[in-house]
Amino acid sequence: MRKKSYCWLAAGILLIAANLRLPITMMPPLIPWLKSQLGFPTNMSGLLTTIPLLIFALLSPLIASFGVKHGNTRVLLGSLIFLVIGSYLRIIPNSWLLLLATMLVGIGISGGNVLLPAVIQEYFPRKTVVLTSLYTFMMGFVASLGTGAAAPIAQKVGLGSAMALISLFGVIALFVWFIAIRSVPQENNTKKTTTHSARASSLLKYPLTWMITFFFGAQSLLYYSLLTWLPSFWSESGFSTTTSGLLATLFQLCGMPLSLLTPIIARKRSGMYFISCLMGGGFSIGIIGLLLFQKNFIANVLLAILLGVASGASFSMCVVYFQRKTSSVIETAQMSGIAQSCGYVLAACGPVFSGIINGWTHSWVGIFLVYTLLALIMGVDGICIARHQPLNTSIDDLDR
Repeated sequence: MRKKSYCWLAAGILLIAANLRLPITMMPPLIPWLKSQLGFPTNMSGLLTTIPLLIFALLSPLIASFGVKHGNTRVLLGSLIFLVIGSYLRIIPNSWLLLLATMLVGIGISGGNVLLPAVIQEYFPRKTVVLTSLYTFMMGFVASLGTGAAAPIAQKVGLGSAMALISLFGVIALFVWFIAIRSVPQENNTKKTTTHSARASSLLKYPLTWMITFFFGAQSLLYYSLLTWLPSFWSESGFSTTTSGLLATLFQLCGMPLSLLTPIIARKRSGMYFISCLMGGGFSIGIIGLLLFQKNFIANVLLAILLGVASGASFSMCVVYFQRKTSSVIETAQMSGIAQSCGYVLAACGPVFSGIINGWTHSWVGIFLVYTLLALIMGVDGICIARHQPLNTSIDDLDR
């Protein structure tokens, strides 16, 4: 493959990464417009986040299998088509169509979630660390921009135009990816299918698979729960809506440096230990600090930064484990699919049950203590994963 082809492929990977959170994070700031213009019910607003997460959980194993059968790059192209169609269907002013379009967006994002780590490992084996760093950085950075810019853009140009403008990221990604895969040797995607496809279910037999699955689920639950409810917590603590929104944006932006640096730091096992401790400690201290310093603005700024750092490191560490604890591109895709399937079930439950418990108790203490315990267990789990040898199902099958 020529150098120009690699450049197109790398650009496509980064543009797909830019669309893996943006279509979700852009929606909460637009809820006031959805309510006023569409009459979208308040009790259904949480579905705009929950539906994609449930779609991720349902489709992740299937996406990995489709990648094996039809080629990762082709499946990603199909996923982008779903993403673009869903994104622009959301512009049509109809509440039920909005939910249907959100499902299509979830289908589109699922492909990138599962297959991008495998595509990076397959086509850029010597640049895996660099591209993984850039991929996780782009995902979080563009998502943060979407959160911060959605409401101001909607104020100036209206709801439909704002959604159309932000969704252009998906159109650009589709265009670049279509060009990129025309020069990609597709036989690379499928030549090992017969050898490896039978091993997909065998990953379920390994404790390491479930350790990584819990790790992914815990960090997803913490991230999406905090993303959903921190603005409400800060508002109830006495901060203005604007200040609460700025703190929430700070929470997302401060994950950027660690999402970029984590794959580099985690090249060695000692780095994996450090990141796992940073995650467990950062989430735990940050969440307890929120309860202790509810009225202190400076303290909450620092705590938002700490929580952002922990969340940025956690997702990048998941991608590192998908790549470093497997021995082939097929295993990477299958591990990613299994972990995300179960993990996003946890993630979808987090915001919903947090809201239900808060409604019953009118307090954040119990919820935040559960988050803290989960963060500590996740940190220990991360250390155990780092100590574990990578899977190699081909050797294990021969041993049998």
